[in-house]
Amino acid sequence: MSRDDLTFRDRAAFLDGAATLVVADAHVGRDEASSVEFPLGERSDLEDRLSALLRHFSPDEVVFAGDVLHSFSGLSADARASLRGLVGAVREADARPVLVAGNHDALLREAWDGPVRDEHRVGDAVVCHGHEEPDAEAALYVVGHDHPAIAIEGRKRPCYLYGEGTYRGADVLMLPAFNRLAAGATVNGMRTADFGSPLVTDADALRPVVYDRESHETLWFPPLGTFRRLL
Repeated sequence: MSRDDLTFRDRAAFLDGAATLVVADAHVGRDEASSVEFPLGERSDLEDRLSALLRHFSPDEVVFAGDVLHSFSGLSADARASLRGLVGAVREADARPVLVAGNHDALLREAWDGPVRDEHRVGDAVVCHGHEEPDAEAALYVVGHDHPAIAIEGRKRPCYLYGEGTYRGADVLMLPAFNRLAAGATVNGMRTADFGSPLVTDADALRPVVYDRESHETLWFPPLGTFRRLL
């Protein structure tokens, strides 16, 4: 699987050949830990945007790539309801939900009665959260964890990062946080050591990818090592 098999839309990635939609860092319950709230609320925002992606792509399965939950210490009734809403939307679209654990997901097994995985294979790709090294070998690793964003002409945008052959000779795709309340890490000046994921071995080789919600275009930028010199 390569970049040609990927389609990007609203902080998610669709693996075309496998009919699999991947979202990372939903951080359900993040609004309860914040003084900021969306006009429609976190639950409506997450569920509405996921439903729009399901209608657009009609996937066979949806993988939540870690940090499905936000809180380490407790799980509120609202957070449980939000998770049920997301899983319910997937099932209503006749797709299979797959939940992968991240570093925030100590309570995920309490909130979800299905299996919780450390990594999930999709063809020759492996989806994991990215906070620790995966066990499986793959041609492509799809991860989250670092919440990448990029600043262009004074405007900060969520972005994907794509590294060709940068981890164990395989490609790496890092997704932005699906939860819009999660602070994005501005990658413009970040070096390898600034990333939390061990799958980032050469930050300069990572290409920022921005999905423009207005034009529905996917914009590929030069690798960060080159991009910094252009700014």
